[in-house]
Amino acid sequence: MISWVLYPLFGALAGVIAGLLGVGGGIVVVPVLVFLFTLQGFPPEFVMKMALGTSLASIMFTSISSFQAHHRRGAVHWDIVKAITPGILIGTFGGTYLAAALSGTFLTAFFACFLYYVAIQMLLNFKPKPSRTLPGAAGMVGMGGFIGVISSLVGIGGGTLSVPFMTWCNLPMHHAIGTSAAIGFPIAVAGTVGYIVNGWSVAGLPSPSVGYVSIPALIGIAVFSMLTAPFGAKLAHKLPVPVLKKIFAVFLIATATKMIWGVIF
Repeated sequence: MISWVLYPLFGALAGVIAGLLGVGGGIVVVPVLVFLFTLQGFPPEFVMKMALGTSLASIMFTSISSFQAHHRRGAVHWDIVKAITPGILIGTFGGTYLAAALSGTFLTAFFACFLYYVAIQMLLNFKPKPSRTLPGAAGMVGMGGFIGVISSLVGIGGGTLSVPFMTWCNLPMHHAIGTSAAIGFPIAVAGTVGYIVNGWSVAGLPSPSVGYVSIPALIGIAVFSMLTAPFGAKLAHKLPVPVLKKIFAVFLIATATKMIWGVIF
């Protein structure tokens, strides 16, 4: 019963964060699902993989709500989305096979280290050279592949990589956030399919689930994240993003530290 209350609660929080920072919400959803799945007694070897698969499945719905809200404000560059999507699809789907072959402990540690990376990046607020621009077609496909692989390994919509990449190439912050929200959709679709395929024939998965995707968790998170993502997008166009990023960075550091502590002890 606790899980049925917490799924919608953290889904709503993930939706706000997805709209606000263009990160898909997976950064919040994955550690929460790890905690809740462990609390429910899921087999330890499946906890992290189901958290990653379920997170990506929920991002399919969150990203739609988020990028629609940003699109209405003219902040989605569809030419960028089109150029980067082929690499995204290949990298994300391929990455799910790598994730399925890795241990849950490794994936947890990898995710925690990734959170530290994102937090430091947010705190330092790197500034690009004014002359830097987006790469050509081959470069966009390559970057899409890289973002896709990492996203599948950590169960996110790619915003923690795509937003810094686009701002590094001098795309305005709010436009990078809006475009990242749209990029999150192909990441989520390819990742979800991959985690379903890789978990389809695995015995002993908690029911009800489809592959490595938990149906109750998906429903609880997706419905409420879709409702709150537009609110996050609205905030993104009104509030000072640098301050919000610093607050969020502190949250990421605390979350990563807790996960590393769990792996070590």
